[in-house]
Amino acid sequence: MKPIDQRLFRYGRASRLFLIAVVVLGAAGAGLVIAQAMLIAEVVVGAFQHGLGVAGLRTPLLLLVAVAAGRGLVSWLTELAAHRASAAVKSELRRRLLERAAGLGPGWLSGQRTGSLVALATRGVDALDDYFSRYLPQLGLAVVVPVAVLARVVTEDWVSAAIIVGTLPLIPIFMMLIGWATQSRMDRQWRLLSRLSGHFLDVVAGLPTLKVFGRAKAQAESIRKITGEYRRATMRTLRIAFLSSFALELLATLSVALVAVTIGMRLVHGEMDLYIGLVILVLAPEAYLPLRQVGAQYHAAAEGLAAAEEIFAVLEAPLPESGAREVPSAGGIAFEGVSVRYVERSSEAVSDVTFQVAENETVALVGPSGAGKSTLISALLGFVRPCSGRIRVGGVDLAEVSREAWHARVAWVPQRPQLYAGSIADNVRLARPEADDAAVLDALREAGALEFVEALPQGVATVLGEDGAGLSAGQRQRLALARAFLADRPVVLLDEPTAALDGETEAGIVDAVRRLAVGRTVLLVVHRPALLAVADRVVRIEAPGAAVPAQVRGVARGGVAEQAVADAVEAAPAQAARD
Repeated sequence: MKPIDQRLFRYGRASRLFLIAVVVLGAAGAGLVIAQAMLIAEVVVGAFQHGLGVAGLRTPLLLLVAVAAGRGLVSWLTELAAHRASAAVKSELRRRLLERAAGLGPGWLSGQRTGSLVALATRGVDALDDYFSRYLPQLGLAVVVPVAVLARVVTEDWVSAAIIVGTLPLIPIFMMLIGWATQSRMDRQWRLLSRLSGHFLDVVAGLPTLKVFGRAKAQAESIRKITGEYRRATMRTLRIAFLSSFALELLATLSVALVAVTIGMRLVHGEMDLYIGLVILVLAPEAYLPLRQVGAQYHAAAEGLAAAEEIFAVLEAPLPESGAREVPSAGGIAFEGVSVRYVERSSEAVSDVTFQVAENETVALVGPSGAGKSTLISALLGFVRPCSGRIRVGGVDLAEVSREAWHARVAWVPQRPQLYAGSIADNVRLARPEADDAAVLDALREAGALEFVEALPQGVATVLGEDGAGLSAGQRQRLALARAFLADRPVVLLDEPTAALDGETEAGIVDAVRRLAVGRTVLLVVHRPALLAVADRVVRIEAPGAAVPAQVRGVARGGVAEQAVADAVEAAPAQAARD
């Protein structure tokens, strides 16, 4: 069992101040515990040994009430600090998690399960509540209170102090043994929860397809099976938690009983003063209580610690390398012998591709599915790194250029644009958050989307469902083009913008792309011939291992040669939509 995970303090700055506050409040609490024990002993001795009444004991009784109120205040302040620190740390961890996932890029995200990431950013981060609100405060008390109690006991009775010193370490030893067993169980429980969350989200997302093919019931059975495994793992973890609590309670009780018996025997034989005996008897359980509570609270925090391991795995994943040079203000794009190989694949996705895109030129990439056209776009965006060769922008190696600066000059329209639950205006304004309403309307007009947007009941204020629910594929594509118009950047990358569209919608998208290409450097991934009319040149990409290398065929804008068109689409008929 790891008492404190240092990474929580490295990634959550608020937790450092909280730990200092816990130690200070724990010291105050320990002082109040000792004061309370002394006052209780004074009242009992005064009442039963000296025969004092309420009037004679008024001062210690009032002080005892004040000490009890002080302990309540310290507990409240500790809990308040814990909840505020927990909220601050969770917020910071979520922000760092999302920023890291964004920095790792689509290449990393494509290898992750969406449901698992969602569970990690929501339930996983929330599980740290118990760590900060219960476990850490109790850990602070477990360090401060026993030391303070021992310091007070040893000044009065070294025998009782020796018994406490001898038995007290047994509790953390048992806690460590139990903690190791519990941690492995909690890790398994969290993995099952992540698997259940990811599978459930995938099933919900694909429910229409599953329903069409009659596989919905089979998936329901799969979810039922994973849920049963999670339930059994939870019950095994709870069984260990209850048994460990019983073991710690029994050990602490026997230790306190050993102290009480020795004190009782000496009181009977007149070898100890009653006041000292009562002080030690009241303080002895307080020495063991914080350690017992640490063991109990660790089980409550174990799920959060298991989730934290996965959070740190994401936060510590190495980011793609990025240079520091500024992007040249002018110049084209050049691919020089570029090859790309994904980690999980044995063969190259792209092999030895060489071509250029001059400044303000529009080039179309064509070729069979799987040739690596979309991979070249990802490499140009910096989402994947070439295993050999290089990409130049404005004559500078892309690896030496700041990724943020490069992205600020690029407008990207992916094959399937991502729309969010929000208004149409907000979705378009993602490209330029400070843009006013007039600029948004102009971008929609240029993209050919204003007509259908104005036909909606609330126009640009119409709220879309998640992933643009309620819009057709062509309407989603027009909104993505509107983003590119609003961004107004010198380099435009389009990955099959007419995929899976009907002829009429495709013609509108082609017109919008033609307007977008004016005065910009454009690289198009094309599967259908309509968009070739926009291109100045067509670059044919062959699949790795094919007999014919990457070739370049020049065509005139608006007058594409028939042979070039035939070559471009020979292995990619109109219905092919994905690389």
